[in-house]
Amino acid sequence: MGTKPMTFSELIQGEQAVLVDFYATWCGPCQQMQPILEETARQLGGQVKIVKVDVDKNPMAATKFQVRGVPTLILFRKGEVLWRQSGVVPAHELVRVVRSAEATV
Repeated sequence: MGTKPMTFSELIQGEQAVLVDFYATWCGPCQQMQPILEETARQLGGQVKIVKVDVDKNPMAATKFQVRGVPTLILFRKGEVLWRQSGVVPAHELVRVVRSAEATV
């Protein structure tokens, strides 16, 4: 038997930083974020877990974190919001944000 998948709440409660991309499939800027997130993951390796949340399929998560526009990126650790920004964010900025959050642990 495999392990049960983690819920969103369990995922963001962990010790590891989690960068959540709240997006929508119909959103052009959200599509621009995909290669940026891949580059961010490549640069950071295991320092951060990147999760994509479709706001149309997960409206409760979007409402809970007051996501009003997409893309919205939120960095969590231990359930706390460490950083958030709406719009397209370049990979070098995401890497800087995650590394500075790591430095404050």
